[in-house]
Amino acid sequence: MQLPPPLPCCLSALHTLNRRLQQHTSSEPNGHGSLFNRLCDVFFRTWHLGLTSFGGLAVHFQTLHGKFVEGRGGQERWIDEQTYQELSAICQALPGPASTKMLFCIALLHAGFIPALLALALWCLPGAVGMYALSIGVQNMGDTLPRPAYALLSGLNASTVGIVALSAVQLAEKVIRDQLTRGLVIFGACAGLCYNAVWYFPVLMISGGLVTVIWDGWLSQLLRKARVKWRQRNIHPEAGEETAATEVELQEQNGHLPRPSTRNETVRSRKMCQATETCTQNNLELVIPPQVNTSQDHIIKIRVGLFICAIFFASFIGVIVARAVTASPPLTLDLFANMYLAGTIIFGGGPVVIPLLRSYVVDPGWVSGRDFLIGLALIQAFPGPNFNFAVFLGSLAMSSSQFPSILGALLGLFGIYLPGIILAVSVQSFWRVLRRRKWVVDFLRGINATAIGLVFTAVYRLWEVGYLTSDASNGQSLAKEPWWVVVAAVSYAGNAWFRVPPAFAIISGAVLGLGWYGVVRGG
Repeated sequence: MQLPPPLPCCLSALHTLNRRLQQHTSSEPNGHGSLFNRLCDVFFRTWHLGLTSFGGLAVHFQTLHGKFVEGRGGQERWIDEQTYQELSAICQALPGPASTKMLFCIALLHAGFIPALLALALWCLPGAVGMYALSIGVQNMGDTLPRPAYALLSGLNASTVGIVALSAVQLAEKVIRDQLTRGLVIFGACAGLCYNAVWYFPVLMISGGLVTVIWDGWLSQLLRKARVKWRQRNIHPEAGEETAATEVELQEQNGHLPRPSTRNETVRSRKMCQATETCTQNNLELVIPPQVNTSQDHIIKIRVGLFICAIFFASFIGVIVARAVTASPPLTLDLFANMYLAGTIIFGGGPVVIPLLRSYVVDPGWVSGRDFLIGLALIQAFPGPNFNFAVFLGSLAMSSSQFPSILGALLGLFGIYLPGIILAVSVQSFWRVLRRRKWVVDFLRGINATAIGLVFTAVYRLWEVGYLTSDASNGQSLAKEPWWVVVAAVSYAGNAWFRVPPAFAIISGAVLGLGWYGVVRGG
C-alpha cells in the first residue's frame, strides 16, 4: 500500500481544521467567542496576507476591501462599506503606514486587541524578515552590480508602476461619489506633483476635508438658493407650478415645510419628498452611518484612548529632546529618533515615506544612494507594507558600527510602526462618538478623496526614478527606454483585464527585464 505524500496530507489537515474552526466560531455571536477562537479566526483569515499582498498601498487597500468588505470566496464580512471608507479616511489622515493601520483597525473592531496584534505580526513580519535578509546581501556586494541586476530591478519598478496605477484608478472609482470628490482627487494628484515637503501632504489632505465641510454644510445650499432666485426674476405665469415645486423643495431641505392645503399640493409634496430623500442618499451617503456588527467588548474606552494618546506625545517629545540635549548622540538613539520622527510626521502611507527616509539615512551618510535605490526597487517586489523599507535601511545604517545589524533592523521596525499604531488605537476609542457628527463624516470624505489623489503622485515619482543602470545608479525616468513603458502597460492590462495576480505581474516584470537585457546584449 502506497502512502500519500506528506505535503498533500498536511494541506488537507489544515483545510479540515480551518473549516471546523470556522464552523465552530460561526455558531457563536460575532465578537463574543473565546480568545482562542478569535485568534484562530484572525489567523486563518490573515496568515497569507503578509506573503501575498504585493504592490504597495493602493493594492493593499483593494485586497482588504475584497476580503473583509465584499467577503470574496464566500467568507464572512467583517465590516460594511461605510465603516471601510471611514477607516480608510482615518488611517490616511493619521501618520504612519496606512494599510497596516487599516488591517489592525479592522481586526480590532472584529476580534479585539490581542487578535489585532496577531494580524499585525502576520502582516508585517514576512516582508520585514525578507528585507533584513536582503540587507545582509547588500552589505556584502561590491561597488558595482552586474548589468543583468540593473535590468531586473528596472523591470520590477516598471511592473510595479503599472500595478499601482491600476489600483489608484480603482480606488478613485470607489471614493468618487459626486463632482466635488472627483475634483478633490484631481486636486490631490496635481498638487502633489508640484511640490514635495514633509508638511505639504497633510496640509493638502486637511484642505480637502475643509472644502468638503464647507461645501456640504453651507455653500451648496447657498448656491442652490441663489440659482432658484435667479430663475424667479423673469418667471412666466404658466411656470407657477414649477416654481411652487421648487419652493417646496427648498422648504423641505430647510426643515419647515408648511402643511399642504389641497390634494394636488399633497401629491406634489410627496413626490418632492421622495426626490429629496433619493438625492440625500446619493450625495450624502455617509451622513447616517449604519450599525457595525462588532462587540462592545472590543471597543476601547475614551479615557483609555486619551491616556494612550498622551503617553505617545510624551514619548515623542522625550525622544526628540533626548537627542537634542546630547552632545554627540549614539547611533542607536539617532537612528531610532529619525525613524520615530518619520513614523510620526509621514501622512499618506508608503509612497510618501520614500523621499523622507532618503533624507534621514542618506544625507547623514549612513546608507549610500545606490543601496537606497536598490532597496527601493526590491521593496516593490516584496509583499507587505512599504514601511518594511525601514528594516532594510536600519540594518545598513548599523552595519558600519560596533552594534549588530539586527539591532538596527529592530530599531527601524519599531520606530516607524509604533506611532501610527498607537494613534490608531487611540482614535478608535472615541471614533464611535465622532462618527455621528455630519461635519466629521464630511471632513473624512474630503481627506479620503485627496489622499487617493496623492497615490497618483506616487506613481509619477516611482516612474521618474525606476530605470537603473550602472551609469545612473541614482535612478532615471522609465520613459528613457520604451521597453519599460511596455512592461508597465502589460502589467496594468494583465491585472485589469485578465485578472493576473499582482505578485505574478511584478515577477513577470523582472523576467521581462532580464529578457530585454539578453536581447540588447545579444544585439
